[in-house]
Formats: sequence, structure tokens, C-alpha cells
Amino acid sequence: MIGIIVTGHGEFASGLTSGLKLLAGETEYYEAVDFKAEDSTELLTERLKSAIRRLKDCEAVAVLADLTGGSPFNMASRLKMSGIHENMEVIGGINLPLVLHAYMSRGMISDIRELLNASLEMGKQHMMYFHISDDTCELEE
Repeated sequence: MIGIIVTGHGEFASGLTSGLKLLAGETEYYEAVDFKAEDSTELLTERLKSAIRRLKDCEAVAVLADLTGGSPFNMASRLKMSGIHENMEVIGGINLPLVLHAYMSRGMISDIRELLNASLEMGKQHMMYFHISDDTCELEE
């Protein structure tokens, strides 16, 4: 099983997890790590380490961060480089469709890189700009 850790600024991870649970039910092999304004990067690192340890029985761990280059992403990347888990990947810039895909597909896709690449594509596909053209008058049924 691939363990998933969602992390981000403020209560991003908790909020995204709330949405995930609404759509997918209760989570397992899943951790949410918030990085609040009053937290130091040292505390964030310790929380990430604890989450990784709780997922120690997973064959791989995916850390999904809100913002590429932000503290949660950077601390997770440092932990990856330290070798804390032999099969760990980190991505940034996540959204709910990406996390939902990763969570729901990890039973079918056992390779962590394949799972994350497919999830990244899903996340991108769900980003769109809604606009109404000037010649749109009514909706068709």
C-alpha cells in the first residue's frame, strides 16, 4: 500500500482531508499535517517525521504539499533526501481532485511514480476557467 501525507499552510491539509472524507469516506494509510502560523519549521519537520513513522508499514509514501517551494514542501523534500523512507516521493501544488485520485487509485496502481503522475494529470484536468461567451443567452436542456 502507498501511504499518503497531505501537508500545507494554515489548515489546508485538514480542510482538504475533510473534503476527501466527504467524497471517499474514512481514510486509512493517510495523514494530514498542517503548518500553522505559530509553528516553526522544526515543529513541522517533527510532525512530518511522525506521520512518516506512522506509515512505516507502507511500501511507499507520497507527500502531497500545497505549494511548491513552500515550507511544507521544502521540509518534506529534505526528509526525502535524508532517506527517512526508502520509497518516498514529494509533489507540490495539489488540489482535491489530485488527492482524491491518488487516494482512490493507490489500490490499483502500486508504483508510486506512476500513481503520482496519473494523479498530477487528474489534478490538472480539473482546473478550468469558467466564462460565459457574449453570444450565450440561455442554457439548453
